[in-house]
Amino acid sequence: MIKSLQITGIHAAHDQEIDAYVRQKIGECDRYIPKKARESTKAEVKLKQEKSKDNARFTCEVIIHLPNGSITIHEKAITMLAAIDLAEDKLKIQLKKYKDKHSAPKIHRRLANKFLRTGK
Repeated sequence: MIKSLQITGIHAAHDQEIDAYVRQKIGECDRYIPKKARESTKAEVKLKQEKSKDNARFTCEVIIHLPNGSITIHEKAITMLAAIDLAEDKLKIQLKKYKDKHSAPKIHRRLANKFLRTGK
């Protein structure tokens, strides 16, 4: 769980149900962050509502501050929960790319054992 998670509503009233939903969806994306970077990770979630003549559009903006940069995601949808879900999907993809780029390469145990056995 991301410890420092700040949720802000701009032109939209968000209640405890939406806060809990954001903490569940965005807060649990820490499994895609390298272990060494989890302690210093900070997340900001901005929930916006834009009114138009046809219908209300909701925007979810997620900014995650990591040790080697930051990741920003913008998603729009008809409902607030749908915007949060779309932002979570894109965030997972971006965090996987970040983890592949900034974490040390791992050698599979069977492969490492094979090299250790042949070396002796």
